[in-house]
Amino acid sequence: MRNFDSFFRERLDDLKAEGRYRTFADLERIAGRFPRALYRSAPDASPREVTVWCSNDYLGMGQHPALAAAMHGSIEKSGAGAGGTRNISGTSHEIVQLERELAAFHGKEAGLAFTSGYISNEAALGTLAKHMPEAIVFSDALNHASMIAGIRNSRCEYQVFRHNDAAHLRQLLEAAAPHRPKIVAFESVYSMDGDIAPLKDLLDVCEQFNALTYLDEVHAVGLYGPTGAGIAEREGLAHRFHVIEGTLGKAFGLIGGYITGSAPLVDFVRSFAPGFIFTTALPPSVAAGARASLKVIRGAADLRTRHQAIAADLKARLLAAGLPVMPSESHIVPVKVGDPKACRRVAAILLEQHGIYVQPINYPTVPKGTERLRLTPTPLHDEAEVAALIAALSSVWRELSLPIAA
Repeated sequence: MRNFDSFFRERLDDLKAEGRYRTFADLERIAGRFPRALYRSAPDASPREVTVWCSNDYLGMGQHPALAAAMHGSIEKSGAGAGGTRNISGTSHEIVQLERELAAFHGKEAGLAFTSGYISNEAALGTLAKHMPEAIVFSDALNHASMIAGIRNSRCEYQVFRHNDAAHLRQLLEAAAPHRPKIVAFESVYSMDGDIAPLKDLLDVCEQFNALTYLDEVHAVGLYGPTGAGIAEREGLAHRFHVIEGTLGKAFGLIGGYITGSAPLVDFVRSFAPGFIFTTALPPSVAAGARASLKVIRGAADLRTRHQAIAADLKARLLAAGLPVMPSESHIVPVKVGDPKACRRVAAILLEQHGIYVQPINYPTVPKGTERLRLTPTPLHDEAEVAALIAALSSVWRELSLPIAA
């Protein structure tokens, strides 16, 4: 019999030699004390407290008492599980209400909840592209892997435009046959560089060519706009998008994803997307928690203001300390290391010697030579934690003689 494990080991060894092998820290979040967590260096090791600096729980909503109370109440009322796929027995009343509220959140007619943000992108984009005859998809060069997977799985023609480059998008659209349906997909906030798309410029081009616009707002929902509905809301452009996609797994503090759009479009995805039809639904408790989180988020302008202020302060202090913080327009703060092995070494020293957890970001998540730490400050990081982070990073940079130029 063929020894498949030898193949697996060889490939894993290649990853380790390149410094790209992923290790996961054993963390136990401490309810009510975010961003603090318990870290175990081995399964049977004694836990010690660390500060998490790379969570996508951007507002600490995963610890919010209103969210926890809603989830507890739902479990007491409806139990733990969903009971099946949506079309069999998993369409709980909580999900029905959540979808209505998400649609209203983005000013759309309808919403559809998925088990993750990855699945919502893969299923929705893949279904739209696959079933529209002769469709061409135009995808931003830095789109998330979930969007790329959906586009590729559709097996339709696709073209990549330069990142945030409306002029290049125009060139590609002009070259396409006028009769062919066109789908243009891009994000609002890009999670690794922290830059923000020029939504109006891109929309103007898309509308000139009658293209369907698909906007991923996963790193913006909860964080931008008067009610937290994202960059499109902040810029008064939400009504111009055909699809706005978001997640429940970041600023909402939970798990799940969703799309919003016109009633026919959403019903079309609901009716044709295998990634929706054939998977177990979100539990009612998750939907109840998401509704509670949404209610808090819509009125959390003060929390969003503090979040942006802390992010801006952290960037300024990193620069003042001579650390290579990369330019970022958003709450995401990337610090360049530029080498995969060094990046892993920095993260290990921060965790083991300074009690600071931040995950190294290496290729293929980012291009080779741009390996980095991705810091995500939250409104719940206090002054002492910020000061400790700056001191620890400065110490590690000196210890490893890392470059300071971003």
